[in-house]
Amino acid sequence: MARLPQDRRYSSVAIAFHWIIALLVVVNLAIGLLHDAIPSLRAWMPGHKAVGITVLALTAGRLAWRLAHRAPPLLAHTPAWEKGLAHATHWTLYALLLLMPLSGWAMVSGTEKRRPLDWFGTFDIPYLPVSTATGSAAHEAHELLGWLMLALVVLHIAAALRHHLILRDDVLARMAPAVRR
Repeated sequence: MARLPQDRRYSSVAIAFHWIIALLVVVNLAIGLLHDAIPSLRAWMPGHKAVGITVLALTAGRLAWRLAHRAPPLLAHTPAWEKGLAHATHWTLYALLLLMPLSGWAMVSGTEKRRPLDWFGTFDIPYLPVSTATGSAAHEAHELLGWLMLALVVLHIAAALRHHLILRDDVLARMAPAVRR
């Protein structure tokens, strides 16, 4: 991948947020969507919850950074429909990065048989003050949002690969970690 000028790249902080959150989301999608089909993944559910809380905290940081630091402009030749779709997809992903952990937290908080909720065994995470009805609704929302998140992640990856492999432009390079030479 070619090195881009700084004004055409995301900042190193934005790139770090992107890739760390992306890795955590992929891990959590795998655990969350497959734990019923693969019983051995059920043992990972405490980690799934801790990763979700981590994603929530990192997303809050990422959004604060994003609001304070403009993204590099899209390529000048990008069609208006593609720019609109890219912006809509990104802001929907941001919303899901907040709603997924919050719905999971509400789901766990609103069950009658509460299981421990902690951050990788280091400290307890307080339960949200929600009813069992809210917890049940949050469970349904969490599952639906998980499938939506999976669809948007696949779309996002496909779009990045389209730019890199078919259009051969530098869209993917804008979010690639800088390589020092």
